[in-house]
Amino acid sequence: MVGGGWAGLAAAVEAAGAGHSVTLFEMAPQLGGRARRVPPGPLDPAGLAIDNGQHILIGAYSESLRLMRLVGVDVGAAFDRRPLTLQFADGSGLRLPAGPALTAFARGVLAARSWSLRDRLALLAAAGGWLLRGFRCDPRLTVAQLTANLPQRLRDELLAPLCVAALNTPVEQASATVFLRVMHDALFAGPGAADLLLPRVDLSALWPEKAHEWLQGRGVRIETGVRVATLERRAGTWDIDGKAFDRVVLACSAVEAARLVQQEAPAWAQLAKALCYEPIITVLLSSAGTRLAQPMLALRQGLAQYVFDLGQLRGDAAASGVLAAVISGAREAVERGLEPAAESVRQELMRELGPQLRGEPKLLRTLCEKRATFLCTPDLRRPPGAIAAGLWAAGDYVEGPYPATLEGAMRSGTAAARQSTEPH
Repeated sequence: MVGGGWAGLAAAVEAAGAGHSVTLFEMAPQLGGRARRVPPGPLDPAGLAIDNGQHILIGAYSESLRLMRLVGVDVGAAFDRRPLTLQFADGSGLRLPAGPALTAFARGVLAARSWSLRDRLALLAAAGGWLLRGFRCDPRLTVAQLTANLPQRLRDELLAPLCVAALNTPVEQASATVFLRVMHDALFAGPGAADLLLPRVDLSALWPEKAHEWLQGRGVRIETGVRVATLERRAGTWDIDGKAFDRVVLACSAVEAARLVQQEAPAWAQLAKALCYEPIITVLLSSAGTRLAQPMLALRQGLAQYVFDLGQLRGDAAASGVLAAVISGAREAVERGLEPAAESVRQELMRELGPQLRGEPKLLRTLCEKRATFLCTPDLRRPPGAIAAGLWAAGDYVEGPYPATLEGAMRSGTAAARQSTEPH
C-alpha cells in the first residue's frame, strides 16, 4: 500500500484481515491523510487536539462504521449521533425526527415553520419527483439547474449549503447526478441513514490510530516519512524503490499516483492529473463561556456554512468555548487571503450567533486544505480503480458514485484490497 490516509488504511485492514502480508508506505510523518490531528498551535488551548479540518459522518456511511468497529473503535462513544439537524441559531431550518426515512423527511419539512407552506410543499414535490425518477437526472445538469424552479429561500438556506458541504463544489458547478446520489443515500436510504455523526474525538483518534494498532498487531509493516520515488513493472511483480511486491494499491493523492504511473499507465495518469480541486478552510475561534444551542449550527449566506461547538462535542475543559467554522467551496476565500477570510467569519459569528456568544470570539488559527477535494462537476471523468495488472488505485477521487468523502475513501480502499487479493 502506498499511502496511509483513510483509503490506504482501509485497504491495508481489508488485505491484512484476509491473511495477506502487507507493507504500507506513507510520506507524511503520521497516518490519516487529509483527516488527521495537527500539531498544536501557539494560541491553542492547552490539551486541545485540533484537526486539519472539521469532518462529519452520517448514518449511511456503512463501510466507515464497519471498519471502525472492526479495529476496535467504540462507535457509540466516538460520535454524537442525532437525527439530521440543519438549523440556524434562531431555530429555523430543517430538523428530521427519528423514524422511517420517507416519513421522517416529510414530517421534518412540514414542521419547518420558518419556511412558508408553499416553500415546504415545493420541496416535498421536488423530492417526490426525484424519488419517482430513481434519483437520476440528465448527467449534464448542475445542482443550480436541477433546483432552479424551487423557491429562492429554500435554495439559499438548505440546498446550496447542503451541496457545498457534501460535494465541496458551488451549486453553479456541482454535478446534479452526484448530488442526487448523496440525497438518496443520506435522506432516503432507511432509518438512521440521515443521522448526523459528529466526532467526539479528534480525527486521528477516530480511525487512523486504531487502524495503526490493529495493523501492527497483525504484523503489517508500516513505514511513515517515506515518499515512494519509483514504481516499475518487472516480470510478474511491481518494484517500489527496488523492492518487489506482487500487487500494489496506490492510496496516495491523485497527483502522487499520477507521478508514479506516468511511464507505466500514461492514460490513467492523464485522467488523474486533469482533476481540478477546491479548498476548504476551517476557522478556529475561542469565546469563553459560550455554549451553542446545538453542537452544529448552520450559518446564513456568509463565507462559512456551518459552525461546530467543540466544547459540546469533546466534553472537556480544553475545548470549552472553542468554535470551528467551516468554509467549503473556499476558492474565492483563499484568493482573498486567509486573514481577511477569518476576520469575515468572526464578524459573521458575532452577527448570527448573537446572545449565544458569552464573549467576543477571538481567532485561534485558520487551517486551509488547498486540495481538499476534487471539483465535482457534471460529466467529470474520474480515473478508475484498476490501473494495470497487479496495480490498483484507492482514494476518494477514483471512479465511483460518491463525491470526495470519508466514506468514498473507505469504500475505495476496501474495493481495491478485495480486487488486489483475488486469485490470479
